[in-house]
Amino acid sequence: MNADKEKWVLLVVLSIIWGSSFILIKKSLEHFNPFQVGSLRVLIAGIILLPVAISNYTLFPKKHLKWLILAAFTGNFIPMFLFPIAETEISSSIAGIINSMMPIFVIIVGALVWKFETTKKQIIGTLISFTGVCILAFGGGDSGDLKMIPILLLLLATLCYALSTTTVKSKLMEVSSTVLSAFVFSFVLLMPSIIALTGTGFFSEFSFSKDNLTGLMFVSLLSVFGTGLAMMMNYRLLKVSSPLFASTVTLVMPIVAIIWGIIDGEKLTYLQFIGAGVIIAGLIFLRTSPKK
Repeated sequence: MNADKEKWVLLVVLSIIWGSSFILIKKSLEHFNPFQVGSLRVLIAGIILLPVAISNYTLFPKKHLKWLILAAFTGNFIPMFLFPIAETEISSSIAGIINSMMPIFVIIVGALVWKFETTKKQIIGTLISFTGVCILAFGGGDSGDLKMIPILLLLLATLCYALSTTTVKSKLMEVSSTVLSAFVFSFVLLMPSIIALTGTGFFSEFSFSKDNLTGLMFVSLLSVFGTGLAMMMNYRLLKVSSPLFASTVTLVMPIVAIIWGIIDGEKLTYLQFIGAGVIIAGLIFLRTSPKK
């Protein structure tokens, strides 16, 4: 498969997997608290990828250790807690829509931190999408469905994703996608996730009840597909494309998240649909190539 075709296949599959992660977070929260969901998500991925990390330990990028740690915590640890915390207050559909702001943060972080070139078109697209976020934030009607703090937490998580994505593209491209994922979850984040999970009282309170086992099933699906497999695919996508192209996975993710949300009984107001449309319109605008 040539690189151009591969990047589009990766984009579509990754959009479906990550778009489904928001409903899995919601279902996991019916059985565990947000901190347990975040910790378990990282821990399970770390355990599964540990054999890969151990068998490839000689490839560990010691000279780029600081960048590996930065990418790991911003892309695969901090957001794992921010999303569950936010989804205790807002719907999985809204979480998926807010996450579509990632390309905006990729442009901002890329320009400020890594000196990526920023065009006028990208700036205009950013402003259009930001307008959509404002409409979305205040479009909950009288139900009070949306609260500013959860939205700010989601925006912070999205900013973290952008920082991780640009760091990987700038500093860690010499490491294979599978090995990089294994190093991130097993060598860097495994112990922090165990410490975090211990702090929640999970190990002392857990029992093999039907409720807990159902919760573990949802978290395991989230971890295996939405975390471990998805990050391998994301790192591979970064290798065969640009950070901005890779981040546009978020164009399809909201559609998947909304579909799952509707199936699960969630509802959006007309104004929220308009806000989502404005966000996506801005992303499409900044993604279009200027005519030559």
